[in-house]
Amino acid sequence: MKAILIFLVGWLADLLLGDPAWLPHPVVWFGKIIASFERWLNLGRFRKVKGAFTAVVLIAAVYMGCFYLVDWLYTVNVFLSMGVQAVLVFYCLAGTTLVREVRGVFLALDRSLDEGRRQVARIVGRDTSQLTEQGVRKAALETLSENLSDGVVAPMFWYLLLGVPGMMAYKMVNTLDSMIGYRTVRYGDFGWCSAHIDDLANYLPARITALLMMTVTWRFSLLPFVTWYGREQDSPNSGYPEAALAGILNCRFGGPHTYFGELFDKPFIGNNDRPLSTADMQRAISINRRVEVLMVVLVVVLRYTVYIHL
Repeated sequence: MKAILIFLVGWLADLLLGDPAWLPHPVVWFGKIIASFERWLNLGRFRKVKGAFTAVVLIAAVYMGCFYLVDWLYTVNVFLSMGVQAVLVFYCLAGTTLVREVRGVFLALDRSLDEGRRQVARIVGRDTSQLTEQGVRKAALETLSENLSDGVVAPMFWYLLLGVPGMMAYKMVNTLDSMIGYRTVRYGDFGWCSAHIDDLANYLPARITALLMMTVTWRFSLLPFVTWYGREQDSPNSGYPEAALAGILNCRFGGPHTYFGELFDKPFIGNNDRPLSTADMQRAISINRRVEVLMVVLVVVLRYTVYIHL
C-alpha cells in the first residue's frame, strides 16, 4: 500500500505543478553527466565500446544508487523515505509540462511563425528554423504523442515493475537516448548502445500507449492502421503512439526532418495532409490526459492486486 500512496502523491504533484523552472531537476544533472562522458570518451577508436560502457555504467549507477538510498532512508524514517520517493516519482513524470509546452507552441504560433518555431524547438530535437506553420503544428503534436509514452506511460510502467529505482533508471535511459542516440556522424557509434537500450525499455510502453489512446477514444478499428504505420517507421517504438494520434485526428505525420544539420527522410504516417488547427491540439491534449488517468488506474489496480496476494 505504501507503493500506491507514494505513486499517487508523486503523480498528483506533477499534475498540479508540472516542472517549475526554479526547481532543480535530476534530468538536468543526468544531462551534464552524459555530456561529460561524451566529451571524454567520444573520440578516437572503439567508440561503440566506450558508448556502451557509458550507457551501462550510468544506468546501473542510477538504479543502484536510488535503490540503496531508498533502503537506507527506510532505516532512518519510513515517512522520510516515502516522501523522497514521492518526490522522485514527481520528477520522473512529465505529463503536465508536456501539455503546457504543446499548448504554448500553438499560442506562440498565433502570434508569429518565428515565435512558434522557437517554442517548438524547446520540445523537439529536429531543426525548426525552416518549419512552416503546418510543420510547427505537426512537430508539436508528434512530440505530444511520442512523449505521452516516454514521459508518462513508460515511467509508470517501470514504476510498476521495479519501483522508484526502475523509474529513475528509465529516466537515465531516456536522457541518454535524447542526447546521444542519433544516427549522425558524431553520435552514430557512441550512442548506438544507448539508442538500443532505449528501444528495449520503450518497446512495451509505446504499444501500451497506442492501445490506451485507442481505448479512451473507442477507436479500436484503428488497430490495423496503427500496426501498419507503427512498424514502417525507423524507430521501433515512436511510430505507434504517433500513428494512433494521426489515425484519431485523421491527419498525416512524419516526413523529412533535419537533425544536427543532417536530413532524415522519415516515412509518412497517414495520407490526409490536412491543415492542423488549435482544435486538433485541444483534442490531442484531452486524449493525453485521459490516457494518463487510465494508466494511473492500471498501475494502482495492478499494484494493489499484487499486494493482496502476497
